[in-house]
Amino acid sequence: MSSMFGLEGKRIAILGGGRGMGEATVRRLTELGAAVAVVDNSQERGERVAAEAVKGGAVAQPFIFDVTDDEALVAGLARIERDFGPLDGMASIIGMAGWGSLLDMSMETWDADHSRNLRYFFLAAREVARGLLARQAPGSIVCVSSVDGIRSAPNHASYGAAKAGLINLAKTMAVEWSEQNIRVNIVAPGGVVTPRIPFTDVETERRMMSGVPMQRRGEVDEIAKAIVFFLSDMSSYVTGQTLAVDGGFSAATVFATGNTNARRQGVIDETAG
Repeated sequence: MSSMFGLEGKRIAILGGGRGMGEATVRRLTELGAAVAVVDNSQERGERVAAEAVKGGAVAQPFIFDVTDDEALVAGLARIERDFGPLDGMASIIGMAGWGSLLDMSMETWDADHSRNLRYFFLAAREVARGLLARQAPGSIVCVSSVDGIRSAPNHASYGAAKAGLINLAKTMAVEWSEQNIRVNIVAPGGVVTPRIPFTDVETERRMMSGVPMQRRGEVDEIAKAIVFFLSDMSSYVTGQTLAVDGGFSAATVFATGNTNARRQGVIDETAG
């Protein structure tokens, strides 16, 4: 089965590979034979994830730098290419939301959200693409956006705008780089159980996810599977696309979802005018 993915021996950098969705992606990739550069801003996290992969017989190496520091990011990717080997692909999981209404939002919050969600990805993808083009090698680049880049993002507009920017940027990269066999795609998660936002309790989770057709949050491994799909040969004719991994949230409306749940419970009268 692993041969179908075409990842064996490929070198992939995972930005944000030290926990959560990034860690799950590292695990999936190494299971399929890829060599992974685990990038994180925490030495403890990066070294732990890489060591676990090596212990399982995989090729993995930690690289510790802050992707929101332009110079550190460019130097870090160059170090990966030099010390780990030429990259065949990259996936980025890094992102964070600042919260506040539009009327109260500071420019510091706006700029921070664009730095840690959009700006760094442009720079990272550009550097990886330059390396691929210099070698005339094919490659795949993936970024994690959010359903908040597809729909409105009340009370974290700066985050939603940055995530929407990622979706548009990936389309442009795909168009500009496709002739050189470089693919760029987006995974857009909905609510996901992560180390930063852990599972609470069944009742709270049910209430939080009442507007999601699948009635639950996703798991980090479910996001990792989508990322691996885009990195692999399974998506060899797919570029410039956004895949929502959200339990059906972006496909539903509040009205439609509410009706579905209510009809299940026998609450809505189908004949009511």
